[in-house]
Amino acid sequence: MVARTQTDALIEPSANIGTSRTYPYLFAGLFVVLCIAPFGLYPVFLMNVLCFALFASALNLLLGYNGLLSFGHAAFFGTASYVSAYAAKEWQLTPELAILSGTAAACVLGAIIGALSIRRQGIYFAMVTLAFAQMVYFVALQAPFTGGENGIQAVPRGRLFGLFDLTNDLALYFVVLAIVFFGLVAIFRIIHSPFGQVLKAIRDNESRAISLGYRVNRYKLAVFVLSATLAGLAGATKAIVFQLASLTDAHWSMSGEVVLMTLLGGMGTIFGPFVGATVLVAIQNYFAGFGSWVTVIQGVIFVIAVLAFREGIVGVVSRWIKKPL
Repeated sequence: MVARTQTDALIEPSANIGTSRTYPYLFAGLFVVLCIAPFGLYPVFLMNVLCFALFASALNLLLGYNGLLSFGHAAFFGTASYVSAYAAKEWQLTPELAILSGTAAACVLGAIIGALSIRRQGIYFAMVTLAFAQMVYFVALQAPFTGGENGIQAVPRGRLFGLFDLTNDLALYFVVLAIVFFGLVAIFRIIHSPFGQVLKAIRDNESRAISLGYRVNRYKLAVFVLSATLAGLAGATKAIVFQLASLTDAHWSMSGEVVLMTLLGGMGTIFGPFVGATVLVAIQNYFAGFGSWVTVIQGVIFVIAVLAFREGIVGVVSRWIKKPL
């Protein structure tokens, strides 16, 4: 179980007041900025950021608010990506149905893996989830319908509800923005509900939560499935955006990358994963000319961030301004 962060200890006494007054403005400001952004930046780059932001936020729901560190979330991201791509290309489903198909597949897979994984804690939980993710990767590599090492390519973007042509990057961007914002608001509502308060109680002191009569494993399974479903929503959307489902989506390094995004931005914060995903995707995009040295640059930045921002970028800012972010 991950220890309670210093940020939480500092901001929780006034969390309710800060939440009611600050978050609506932050969400509105972020939405306005993201609506304007594609007119100055490449929409495909922004869609990549949005998909990974939702993926990192899904992991943060499990890690930051329930203390469960999963090293296997690429299984849900990759499975949803493959199912969505296959449904759009082979079954000729519309993009919204293809994304829903991939998300549903991730939800089912999350229920199966979660039911078996939550019986362990700490590093054992992380290793079990990693083992399941490697099984999913093996299936993605060997199954005949996944395209092997080539993946599923040339996935049609199609028409939203059969009406709106998504081959236009700008039109697709606003669809992706709506999906990701739906995911962020859903996570916000979850963690500020009575259910979310129980999750935090389990994270902070599981023994006390058990003594109070809460069936801890049920809560853990529920949040694991929710996290897997949202990770699947991100993977399914990414497959439609890039018209591709590849082994990279299901590889174990993808699980490590999304953990890095969460820690860099700020674990246990609403906007931290969004910032972490933006930083890492920007590095991969703008430093691509350095080739394999990009991973070294990522490592250096991560070390600096850990030393200078131990609570993550947003976590430190949140502590400075004494408001939850």
